[in-house]
Amino acid sequence: MSETCDVAHGTAAADPDVRTLVAVFASPVSRHLLTFARELGYHVALYEPDAARVTDGPEGVEAATTLPPLDGSADVVVTDHHRPELGEVLKSALDQKPRWIGVLGNPRHPGPHEAALRGLGVAESDIARVHRPVGLNIGSRTPPEIAIATLAGLLADRNGRPGGFAF
Repeated sequence: MSETCDVAHGTAAADPDVRTLVAVFASPVSRHLLTFARELGYHVALYEPDAARVTDGPEGVEAATTLPPLDGSADVVVTDHHRPELGEVLKSALDQKPRWIGVLGNPRHPGPHEAALRGLGVAESDIARVHRPVGLNIGSRTPPEIAIATLAGLLADRNGRPGGFAF
């Protein structure tokens, strides 16, 4: 197992100046997201609760069927808001108190994560911690574009910047 995997699995201490990006659900977006994030210096992990899909991650990124430990250096991006496990996955992530949680989705449609979390008895204050939409509004349409927009938003946040063209 690599050092990045050790950090993502909680068996090695993360550099406090390096964030961990956990992509939830194997998808074309998560493949690009994790590949690009690794190039940007993030520790990366893929969480895919469905064992049949767990091998669908990017090369060199170990996928797990259990959610890795999350702390204040972890950013969590849910890449599929149609999965039946959405509520349970988000509830588990919220319980661990990562730095940031986001769910991909079109802002013109209601986020299904809110009803799923309410149905599990999650407090409104915790539901409000889940960001949707995520990333910068650059008109993304393809998986690589969505990954870039998402990472651009996380980088802006990491660097204390608003994103976009506001200086």
